[in-house]
Amino acid sequence: MTKITDLSQLDLNGTYSYADYLNWALDETVELIKGKIQLMSPAPNVRHQRISRRLSSSIDTFLRGKSCELFVAPFDVRLYDRKKSLLASKDIYTVVQPDLCVICDISKLDTQGCNGAPNWVIEILSLGNSKKEVNIKHKLYQESGIIEYWLIFPYEEVIQQFVLNEQTETYQLLNSYSGDDQASPHLFPDLIIDLTKLFEAL
Repeated sequence: MTKITDLSQLDLNGTYSYADYLNWALDETVELIKGKIQLMSPAPNVRHQRISRRLSSSIDTFLRGKSCELFVAPFDVRLYDRKKSLLASKDIYTVVQPDLCVICDISKLDTQGCNGAPNWVIEILSLGNSKKEVNIKHKLYQESGIIEYWLIFPYEEVIQQFVLNEQTETYQLLNSYSGDDQASPHLFPDLIIDLTKLFEAL
């Protein structure tokens, strides 16, 4: 199979699987959402990077010695309906690169990334993110069974914390943190994120 090195070699209206995605060596960073190519925003700005670094440092320190592991973008996460068992590359049509994700089931990890839903995903919005993109990810993470999802608004200095309701299989907004709040993940209540320090001097 010919290696794809330029977006012009692809049909942006076509449908592709993870097997196709593995054959791409593009300069641009892309995600696959239900088989459709999604161009990602330009490289994250300084504000985004500082938040990511501070969060990763706190989470990584907290997880040391525990069975869960933190990964930061770029890191491929293959998603599908949580009612399905692990799928082969040709049957997977969604590959995303969350800003940060925590995985507690190590059997989902392979040399390519994560095959299945992480336990906790954090997305830090960039100025280029549209409401449509945010809604698409929200629905995607919900249907794939990601238990906890944080959405961070760097300019508003707000964190929205969504937790999956197992009965309804939908996300509920558990908390909206701002100001001098201390955010704590539902999955790891002993982990405290001080928003004053997180958003300091951005």
